[in-house]
Amino acid sequence: MNLLAELRSRLRQALVSFTDAPDSFVEMLKPTTDTKFGDFQANCAMPLAKQHKQPPRDMAQAIIAKLDVADICDTPEIAGPGFINLRVKTDYLALETAKLCRDERLGVAPVGTPRTYIVDFSSPNVAKPMHVGHLRSTVIGHALYKVLKFLGHHVLSDNHVGDWGTQFGMIIYGYKHFRDQAAYEQAPVAELARLYRLVNQLSDYHEVVAKLPKLQQELPLKVQAVAAAKATATANPADKDAARNLKRQEQDLAASKDEIESAKKKIEAVDANPHLKALADAHPQIAELARRETAKLHAGDAENKRLWDEFVPQCLQALESVYQRFGVKFDMTLGESWYNPMLAGTVEELKRKKLAVESNGATCVFIEGNEAPFIVQKADGAFTYATTDLATIRHRVETLHADASLYVVDSRQGEHFQLLFSTAKKLGFDKTEFRHVSFGTVLGDDRRPFKTRSGDTVGLESLLDEAVQNARKIVDVNSVHLPDEERGRVAELVGIGAIIYVDLNHNRDSDYVFSWEKMLATNGDTATYIQYAYARVCGILRKGEVDVAALRGEDAPIILGSPAERVLALQLNAFDQAVSDVAVDYRPNLLTQYLFETANIFAQFYDKCIVLKEPDAALRTSRLLLCDATARVLKQGLELLGIGVTEQM
Repeated sequence: MNLLAELRSRLRQALVSFTDAPDSFVEMLKPTTDTKFGDFQANCAMPLAKQHKQPPRDMAQAIIAKLDVADICDTPEIAGPGFINLRVKTDYLALETAKLCRDERLGVAPVGTPRTYIVDFSSPNVAKPMHVGHLRSTVIGHALYKVLKFLGHHVLSDNHVGDWGTQFGMIIYGYKHFRDQAAYEQAPVAELARLYRLVNQLSDYHEVVAKLPKLQQELPLKVQAVAAAKATATANPADKDAARNLKRQEQDLAASKDEIESAKKKIEAVDANPHLKALADAHPQIAELARRETAKLHAGDAENKRLWDEFVPQCLQALESVYQRFGVKFDMTLGESWYNPMLAGTVEELKRKKLAVESNGATCVFIEGNEAPFIVQKADGAFTYATTDLATIRHRVETLHADASLYVVDSRQGEHFQLLFSTAKKLGFDKTEFRHVSFGTVLGDDRRPFKTRSGDTVGLESLLDEAVQNARKIVDVNSVHLPDEERGRVAELVGIGAIIYVDLNHNRDSDYVFSWEKMLATNGDTATYIQYAYARVCGILRKGEVDVAALRGEDAPIILGSPAERVLALQLNAFDQAVSDVAVDYRPNLLTQYLFETANIFAQFYDKCIVLKEPDAALRTSRLLLCDATARVLKQGLELLGIGVTEQM
């Protein structure tokens, strides 16, 4: 049973006598951090007392008089200036825990009104290998998909892959001019990736060669601007505007220096390599020519379409091998190309409804409050991501009947989604929830986006390989009793579980620093620690030769005679709340926090309560049921996050 939800419901009924807007006050009822204050505490009396102009303790007493919780709690108590403390009756908690121990869903009731969700996540460009930048979208989206489904919603996952954009023009150009046929026949995806990187590098080279002189000319002016701003700020130390201006000028100067340094490195990488320099000199218009290959593909050119048909299945298969390691299976993989036939009609509808206008040759939607336009068709006639995303919304709402569409995409795309959702509502799609589930960046020790030592973006598959290799070292040391093949399986679970957990455990809005040492620790807030806690409980049951099916089938009571048993029972009954909380604002870290707390609370329980050697048969059965329920909660919780478990580690 969700005790917190039930008590909040009761509190809401009490508060309607004192306020017309009880919800914000109801949220002030929370679990206590110290059991001496009971199990739950409500802080709502103080703000309500201000509204009613009476002493907070009198307000608390008035609330208690209206609060009907006698069947669940001992008599409510007032503490301090007006805190309302609630302690769940031990007999009631024992009965609810006994129900949970025998419930397949561990007390998590399906939602009363299911919604249809589309969860759009991962969505890589298929022409390029997945890299660490795809990690967060993949694991956050997968966790939300599983949680929403477990709660009883109708959920469809969509991998909206980039399979129609400019990267294919680059690959096609590279294939026609630079391919190594033998390499392509042996490992086609690797060769296509090499061609993409090569064309991209040569395009960047010509761009920065043209750009560098101007950047260098502007640098002295920015140095002077910093000096002038510093002089003004020094002369007027109390002037906050001067201080802010100095900070802006310094940041601008630092960014320019970084841009110049990056440009020089790109130029040097080509100039120092005779082969690359010869290619660059032979293909001075490579960026424009690659764009033309894209245009030809979109216009239906037979040769480019044939190559596209050849490349895409191979690229998708390469992505699938990564998804299999994460345990991810998509219900749909509808890429940009799937929506191509709908794009012209989308633009025409926007024009017909007078939502889109021409601006500098392009067709744009202007949203009030936003200076930047939402471009749906470029001046050259090409459609954009905006057009595709609008066509996607139409399909999801009209064909898939979505009540909510979640876009698990990094925070840098915030403006795009703001404009997209505003435009969609203007088109009439105002009954559907559209949500950009944004997230921060994975950083290295230097607090910059996580890169290899050579400065390249870390490939996602190589990241998983390294995680499993590091996990294998730990498993080999700590699990010598396991056969070699089993240690390999455990290392895969531990390594990939560690990668997933460390990502989900952070508030998704935040950046985080990647650390191998922290993520694979067997103690502390890691997947490894929780996986070990699960295996430890399984070991207890295995050592006691407990038939768990028979155990759950017994009509035995739960006995909560000690504080440790009671705390564990309360924690197990909070599983429903933890899972439900994830869906409120789409934050998987709320579930990771719960699982870590559960593992800690179980460790304290096992330290203070004898289980297998308990002489009292009824008490031993009760404690075994608590052990079994803990294992099931840890397993179910980790599985909802996309993390596997094993009974021996």
